[in-house]
Amino acid sequence: MPDEIARSERQLGAILRRIRKLKGLSQSELGALIDMRQETVSRLETGAPALQVRTLMAVLAALDQELVVRPRTKAEARDFADIF
Repeated sequence: MPDEIARSERQLGAILRRIRKLKGLSQSELGALIDMRQETVSRLETGAPALQVRTLMAVLAALDQELVVRPRTKAEARDFADIF
């Protein structure tokens, strides 16, 4: 899956919805994994106002940045040894 760019709450919600569906999870199943109600997952996916996301998007916009959603990098602890 290529990187995706979100410049609004609605775009971020759509990206998260696509990823959830690709993983074969319902909103209820995702909510259970993260201790969140299905209704909350639904609101996030539709871009309903949520203070944390709205604040994040406002800061990104103010900094002329955008949020890229992609699968997390899988690395072993030894891969980071040289950093420390």
